[in-house]
Amino acid sequence: MPRTSDHPDSATPSQAAPVVELRQLRKSFGDLEVLKGIDLAVRPGEHVVLFGPSGSGKSTVLRSINLLEPPTSGSLRFDGVEYGPGIPGEPQAAERGRPIDLRRNIGMVFQQFNLFPHLTALENVALPLRSVRGCKRPQAEHQAAEALRRVGLLERAAHYPRQLSGGQQQRVAIARALALDPQVMLFDEPTSALDPELVGGVLATMRELAETGMTMLIVTHELGFAREIGDLNVFMEDGQVVETGDREIYAGPTNPRTSAFLSAVL
Repeated sequence: MPRTSDHPDSATPSQAAPVVELRQLRKSFGDLEVLKGIDLAVRPGEHVVLFGPSGSGKSTVLRSINLLEPPTSGSLRFDGVEYGPGIPGEPQAAERGRPIDLRRNIGMVFQQFNLFPHLTALENVALPLRSVRGCKRPQAEHQAAEALRRVGLLERAAHYPRQLSGGQQQRVAIARALALDPQVMLFDEPTSALDPELVGGVLATMRELAETGMTMLIVTHELGFAREIGDLNVFMEDGQVVETGDREIYAGPTNPRTSAFLSAVL
């Protein structure tokens, strides 16, 4: 079910405690430091867009959040629980959460669809429900069908990936992540592998998902879409957060590096 509030007086995203909080997050691959002290707070229901030049560390931020790329140092808190290695010089957390618990609450959609070619759309979506959640086949298929309905592909449930367009395959991948009922969804350039005529369908699905109140972090070069959806917009360059702002950042950035980037791409 969509994660929407049952209480009309619930805290707005700007008031609520962060569901994801990064402090001084660093990531190195050998001698190459690709994240250089990232600070970022994401509140429930917020839609955060990371944008900037290729190689600026945007995708690594997402992959660090779900520990596909474990941070080298820094604090990574999810729903109040520490999962990061800690900040040098600060007291260490008495306990750290388990990566499996973190990943159960975070859905991720990649550039590539990563669907199993020998499974139908329904079976692809149902698979993590059985392997991660331990659902029996009937329950898994029922929940998978509901997830496919949410992305507008229930009528394609029996189709194999080769029978679907690239855009439809990416929407199946979104359904697969949604089926696990995550608290947060991560999107790593979900339209970059699509032909231009197929991009709109995927963005429409993401737009509808945002309207349900899902917390979302999105890496994208589709800045027109970012202007529509981004509550918090984060410009990154050279592994650092250069500037953050609301949607007005695209029309009136305050940092000259942000301005130079936007002038080149808009």
